[in-house]
Amino acid sequence: MSGQMPQVVIDLDALRHNLGVARARAPASRLMAVIKANGYGHGMRRVAQALGEADALAVARVGEGAQLRDAGIAARIVVLEGGFDAQDVAEAAGRGLDLVFHHEEQIALLAAARPARPTRAWLKVDTGMHRLGFQVEAAPAAHARLVALARGNAPVGLMTHFASADDPGDPATREQLDAFRPLAARLGVPVSISNSAGLLGCPEAHGDWVRPGLMLYGASPFLGGRAAALGLRPVMTLRSRLIAVNHYRRGERVGYGGTYTCPEDMPVGVVAVGYGDGYPRHAPSGTPVLVGGVRVPLVGRVSMDMISVDLRGAPGARLGDPAVLWGEGLPVEEVAECAGTIPYQLTCAVTGRVAVVERGAERPPLDAGR
Repeated sequence: MSGQMPQVVIDLDALRHNLGVARARAPASRLMAVIKANGYGHGMRRVAQALGEADALAVARVGEGAQLRDAGIAARIVVLEGGFDAQDVAEAAGRGLDLVFHHEEQIALLAAARPARPTRAWLKVDTGMHRLGFQVEAAPAAHARLVALARGNAPVGLMTHFASADDPGDPATREQLDAFRPLAARLGVPVSISNSAGLLGCPEAHGDWVRPGLMLYGASPFLGGRAAALGLRPVMTLRSRLIAVNHYRRGERVGYGGTYTCPEDMPVGVVAVGYGDGYPRHAPSGTPVLVGGVRVPLVGRVSMDMISVDLRGAPGARLGDPAVLWGEGLPVEEVAECAGTIPYQLTCAVTGRVAVVERGAERPPLDAGR
């Protein structure tokens, strides 16, 4: 391992592999690859270029779609939150972005903007998530208005979002599907229902389009799940190295606040990574770290630039040994569970000062980072 530390390694072959898993699990559906939030922290443009086999890309906001167009990405792009104002609507139409409409004001914006180009549109329906979307009973009239305004050759599709598909035992997913199906049958237009968890856990909800997100990046969308069990490969590996090996006596305390007390004479290592790099500050003692390929527990508080680890289980550890914080050999889901959060937050939180290393790029690396 050489160069600036810490590093985040982005394995684009793994990303494409995971897209293939999604394709195999939903063979009759088209794939709308979700790359919002800077590609879940993996680099939006980098990910967009690698996912050329996807049928469309999905972002949250018009500005993200505009960035992709500026980068030369010609793929179909769907803006999941739709436009926030008239300028958004006009820009989306001018750049050929699909807009999702989830409330009356957005339809009114389209009517007022009267963009010169037809707008490809989706209507978002709230079937139980209770976040965005038209109520089921109001959807047919809203859909008719949108069809008249969009003026496109493509039909205005229907979209909904599962609230609890990450828990396959939760009946809410079935209830949402039952609420959506009659509306979809009545309107007879393309539908998009399933996120990663729905795609993997609810085949009857695949519909015309599936929207894989987290699974593309090599993490399980299920509570307590692991990517390897689903045939997924980690795309991001956050790694650094051991920069100190210290020896402390029983009873000595480690780190800010002295929250960890050595239970015996023991070696304690210091790894060059901290919350300033995106490692979760709230990760508790016991969170696993790989040092030289050996699992060791974090001890004490996470600092801005460093963490400490118990090296009793790795007596051969030496200065400069590689350390993996999550990724290859250490599932991001496990680290997230220890830190009381979700994999999305960990990958999205990696900061700009962390060096990026690409693997499996089909073209030279982008000159911009994440």
